[in-house]
Amino acid sequence: MAGTDHRRVLNVRTGASLGERVKAADTWASRLVGLLGTRSLAPTHGLWLTPCNGVHTLGMRYPIDVIFLDGESRVRKIARRLRPHRLCLARRGVRSVLELPAGTLEEADVQLGDSLVFEPVSGAAG
Repeated sequence: MAGTDHRRVLNVRTGASLGERVKAADTWASRLVGLLGTRSLAPTHGLWLTPCNGVHTLGMRYPIDVIFLDGESRVRKIARRLRPHRLCLARRGVRSVLELPAGTLEEADVQLGDSLVFEPVSGAAG
């Protein structure tokens, strides 16, 4: 179902997992809601907004790591530990945004230019 499927996200350069249960927000409604109303983002979880080229943390209660990706899932911009009540816009060429728990990018050594792979997770429930 659109807006509810999950992915495993891997960094091609390092082989590191960025998330084992990353939810795809690929409808207007799912992108509009995003992470709003959540109290935290569990380790290994995340939200992949597509299409998307900017995010905000208005109304959020916790910081997040944000990766801006081009159409080939290459990292074009990184925002580490984006605090609540902030706005973060992308560079030209960005097609999607990956939101992860704060600290994930440092732990997984994500760098500009890295390529990410999104693999479907079978049997993932909401």
